[in-house]
Amino acid sequence: MEFDLVSKDKLSSARAGLIKTSNGIIKTPVFMPVGTSANVKGIHQRELKNDIKPDIILANTYHLYLRPGIKIIENAGGLSSFMNWNKPILTDSGGYQVYSLSSNRKIKESGVKFKSHIDGSYHFFTPENVIEIQRSIGADIIMAFDECPPYSKNYNYNKDSMERTHRWLKRCLIHHKKLSYKYEWLQTLFPIVQGSTNKELRKISANFISEKNCKGNAIGGLSVGEPDEEMYEMVETVCSILPENKPRYLMGVGTPINILENISLGVDMFDCVMPTRNARNGMLFTSEGTINIKNKKWENDFSVIDNKNYTFVDHEYSKAYLRHLFSINEILGKQIASIHNLGFYNWLLNESRKQILEGTFSLWKSKMISKLGNRL
Repeated sequence: MEFDLVSKDKLSSARAGLIKTSNGIIKTPVFMPVGTSANVKGIHQRELKNDIKPDIILANTYHLYLRPGIKIIENAGGLSSFMNWNKPILTDSGGYQVYSLSSNRKIKESGVKFKSHIDGSYHFFTPENVIEIQRSIGADIIMAFDECPPYSKNYNYNKDSMERTHRWLKRCLIHHKKLSYKYEWLQTLFPIVQGSTNKELRKISANFISEKNCKGNAIGGLSVGEPDEEMYEMVETVCSILPENKPRYLMGVGTPINILENISLGVDMFDCVMPTRNARNGMLFTSEGTINIKNKKWENDFSVIDNKNYTFVDHEYSKAYLRHLFSINEILGKQIASIHNLGFYNWLLNESRKQILEGTFSLWKSKMISKLGNRL
């Protein structure tokens, strides 16, 4: 993997770049739709490729390990072949599930024992077998195994968690170098900065990760309940330390406003379930603000969903029709809303890149943020 830093904003730390992988070029800043279990919920690959057009998607090691299972993915020739996606993929190592399954897991120095949310069976993830699983999945970018702590001001817990993540990273790096690749392309390992919302811990972690000289770096443990201001403070601190000539990935973030603010702080890559999850509940993101399509006010509104035409659904369906689909709990409504929201997110990141290249990002960002918070 190679990263070219193409342009920097003069009034902020926003950057535009190119990540070159064996399976395609990723223009940054970039939003990665979440394809947790080898699918972006409610979206055909045809719509992803031809209409939404993301440069990369994300899949999850924990979920793919449980279903369909690694052998099936290997027999298919890797995740790309299995799900018919011929562009880059990033896999999250499962560290977030360590956080989200707190009642069904036990963390040890050797790894994490967890209970499957599917059938109650017990499994054990280690830094080594997580790298092996990601080899079998075959993503272009893979993540080191980390512990994602909950939002807490408990310094000792956060310090212990961060140091464990660092020890696990060393094991991941050793195993990553030992293992041969299973497919025709290489895989790039990103380590993850932790430290909760403690500035000193974040500095220690960012310096530790930078010293490992990997080709890209991630920032984890945010968007887990902390106030936005604390998130931004941690991201600014970390980005001031992580090397400028390597991509920075902020994991699990977030709202459109969160994304624009973090772009301005120097982040290049994002993922979040919000566009599709909110879509399934009737919440639409637009350049003028958010729409709850279930509200009665849209019952007789026959205007298009969004006149910017992010995707084909924005000019083919009206707000009244989409509201009708939600009112009868028709699955097509959720699908249309999901396509729209992913199209909007992709537009927002593409437009951010364009504004950075043109030297107008900061002014444009301020205008956009003033609108994105509107409830229409």
